[in-house]
Amino acid sequence: MSHPIEQLKQIMTRLRDPESGCPWDLKQTFETIVPHTIEETYEVVDAIHSGDWENLKEELGDFVFQAVFYCQLAQEQGLFDFDDVIRGVNEKLIRRHPHVFDQLEVEDEAEIQANWNKIKAEEKAQAGKTEQSILDAVPASLPALSKANKLQSRCAKFGFDWDTLPPVVEKVQEELDEVMAEVNHPQPDQTKIESELGDLLFSVVNLSRHLKCHPETALTRSNQKFIRRFKGVEAIARSKEKPLTGLTLAELDAMWDQVKAKE
Repeated sequence: MSHPIEQLKQIMTRLRDPESGCPWDLKQTFETIVPHTIEETYEVVDAIHSGDWENLKEELGDFVFQAVFYCQLAQEQGLFDFDDVIRGVNEKLIRRHPHVFDQLEVEDEAEIQANWNKIKAEEKAQAGKTEQSILDAVPASLPALSKANKLQSRCAKFGFDWDTLPPVVEKVQEELDEVMAEVNHPQPDQTKIESELGDLLFSVVNLSRHLKCHPETALTRSNQKFIRRFKGVEAIARSKEKPLTGLTLAELDAMWDQVKAKE
C-alpha cells in the first residue's frame, strides 16, 4: 500500500487526466482555485476556534489537497512539483534554525527572531529580491486587520513605534474624536467619515498589538460571542412565541441581558 501522501498525489493525477479525469478538476487554474483556498483556510480557523478537533482533521485534509492541487498544476506547466515544495521548506526550516540544527548559541527568543530576520534578508539578497521599502514584504492580499498589524509590526522593528502604552491609548481617543468631529460637522462628508474611521481602526489595531492580542483573533472571538448571544435571544423569543420583528429594542435588550447573565 502506498504512503497516504503518495496516494493523494496519485488521486490528483487521476483527477487531472485529460482522458479520464474529472471535468471540474480539469478546467481549474491557479486563479480559479484561490477562492477555494481562502474558504478552506477559514474553515481550518473555524475548527480551531470551536475546538472541534475531528472537524479540524477533515479541514486540514482539504487544506493539504489544495496544496497538492497547486503542485499538480505547476508540474503540468513544468514549473515545480510537490517534492520540490517539500524539499524547499525542509531546507528553509533547517537553514533558519541554526540554533537547533547547527551549533549557533542564542541567548533568548529575541535573538532567535533577530537571527531569523537576518537569514531571511540574506536569502532574499542571494535570490536578487531587493526591497525598495521594508513594507514591500507585507502581502497585498492580507485581510485589512491582519495587514494593518503586519505593517505596524514591520515598522516597529525599525524603531517606528511607541515604547509605552499611554500614547497608544491617547491615539485611539484622538482618532475617535476626529471621527465624531466629522459626524457632527454641519455638512457631514461620508468620504471623510470613512477616512477617519479607517484611522480609528488602524489605531485600535495598534492598541491590540501593544496588548499582544492579534486583532483578527480578538474580533473573531467577539463575532462568535455575538452570534452565540443573539442565538440565545432568538431562542428566548421562540420560547415566548414572539417573532423578532414584533419585539421592541427594550425587549431585545432585556433578552440579551438574560443571555449574558447565564454565561
